[in-house]
Amino acid sequence: MSKYAPISDYALIADGHSAALVSREGSVDWCCLPRFDAESCFGRILDARRGGYFSITPVEKFTAVREYVEGGLVLQTTFTTKSGQARLVDFFSMRRGGRDDPRRELVRIVEGVEGRVEFAIRIVPRFVYGQLSPWMRQHSASAWTATGGDQALVFVTDAKLRIEGRHELAGTASASKRKGFAIRTTFVRPEKVETRVGAIARTANPTRRLEETLTWWRTWLAKGSSDDEGVRRSSIVLKALTYAPTGATVAAPTTSLPESLEGDRNWDYRFSWVRDSCFAAEALLAIGHDAVAGGLRRFVERCAAGDASELQIMYGIGGEARLTETVVDDLEGYRGIGPVRVGNAAHEQLQLDVYGQLMGLASVWQRQGHRPDDDYWHFLTDVVEIVCDRWSRPDRGIWEVRSDPEHFVHSKASCWNAINTGVRIAKRTKRKAPVQRWRKVRDEIRAAIETKGYDRERGVFLRSFGKRDLDASLLLLPVIGIVRFDDERMIRTTDAIRDELDDDGLLLRYNTDDSLTGDQVPFLPCSFWLVRCLAEQGRVADAQEVFERAVATGNDLGLMAEMYDTKSDQMLGNFPQTLTHLSHMTAALALRRAER
Repeated sequence: MSKYAPISDYALIADGHSAALVSREGSVDWCCLPRFDAESCFGRILDARRGGYFSITPVEKFTAVREYVEGGLVLQTTFTTKSGQARLVDFFSMRRGGRDDPRRELVRIVEGVEGRVEFAIRIVPRFVYGQLSPWMRQHSASAWTATGGDQALVFVTDAKLRIEGRHELAGTASASKRKGFAIRTTFVRPEKVETRVGAIARTANPTRRLEETLTWWRTWLAKGSSDDEGVRRSSIVLKALTYAPTGATVAAPTTSLPESLEGDRNWDYRFSWVRDSCFAAEALLAIGHDAVAGGLRRFVERCAAGDASELQIMYGIGGEARLTETVVDDLEGYRGIGPVRVGNAAHEQLQLDVYGQLMGLASVWQRQGHRPDDDYWHFLTDVVEIVCDRWSRPDRGIWEVRSDPEHFVHSKASCWNAINTGVRIAKRTKRKAPVQRWRKVRDEIRAAIETKGYDRERGVFLRSFGKRDLDASLLLLPVIGIVRFDDERMIRTTDAIRDELDDDGLLLRYNTDDSLTGDQVPFLPCSFWLVRCLAEQGRVADAQEVFERAVATGNDLGLMAEMYDTKSDQMLGNFPQTLTHLSHMTAALALRRAER
């Protein structure tokens, strides 16, 4: 393969605990075990030489066609060569009860279709983001371990492999017969290795795991109400990237895939943003997957220890609050574009819009017929009180700017929504609250937006107080509820954003200097926000045009990244991105409503 595959060449497999990216050539080039945010064991996507990989690739020249079996998250790649045709099936093993007792098992199966296809197998684990080459040992005819520190990967297969250079496994396999590979992670003491490996080897059964996993995804999909293939694909991405033990949704399973070809705009997205998670929960609720929303609500409340004053904008997937950002100097970055970052300093930022998203999720949950108990109501009233106290401060906003804070209109509108929602819930549930004071502050926020955040000359809303710039997050104002979709001010704002932030049919976030190096490229969720606005405004043809342009940036499996560079015609940013996929879902549903 070339040194770095295009991001679009990758497929996602995941199980709500871990994830991997598999290239079109059959190579696992990114995988973190045992959690989404663990140090990588295969990381070639961030360093072709040092990152590590697990490839099962035909020896001859080939063509490859990929699909997800039965619509779930079992990847099937069909390779065709001059001598025959064979399939490679990749998945994380799923089973009922796996939330609390996961197998943490990546399974690969290669089997012939016709003729004879010879595969080259190479297993090159690298721990600690490529810094540690593991000790490779063979324990039986079918079992090997790669050990680094107190962590080990156990490889079980009926293919014939050999150890090369103490740190790698290599071999060949003919697809005329089915061959299976199972990888598990385990923490071991030296004296327990043989016992543990033996137990894993005895239970490894790739064929049975395949049937169990297909059944699991079939069952989960049946709970949803949408028959739209694209919506179902996006919902699967959200489910697969929701950490099952806590309900936290990761923004993406990767770190440091660059937003710009010039570098610097590289971030670690393997954490749970409260905002994105609320969006994800609402998108899944819209198609009948309501259990996710309840899990997320409880996760956020637990993370803040029931005290809204302790609320952060993001957490680790286990509820971790300290997400210190560091640079891994040993990895060169995707295509040599660094830096590679681990952790995210944005967790210390003030982003006022998070309170509105949190209250919005509470409102959706309440409208489903739930009533907040005393503890939850105390938490929600704390949220509103904090907003009343903080709304007039400048913040970093939805885009997490690392320049000076500003009075972002989207943030102020979200504060308005937080208070307005608190008022509504108090009225509906007959809960005691200082509603009169809340209404007074709510009205002050609206007045500030309509005077300082509105350009009367152009008749459009603005990015921030005192500036004349636009910002694609303004497309969320009617979703927030502070203005109707069909309000003339919103129609003019929508048209102005489409005109000023357009980049070959897609939208930039903004066009102002944000103190970072590298050019901006279109941020895909913004285009889907535009679709929703146009659809709700009755401009269905325009909405359809933008929708088709945005969906076309996805790969052959329907997976979409964070960004898309229209000049080089390629995906950029972390992949696949949950905000892109959930925005795709809400846009598709709005477009369908408008078409009716």
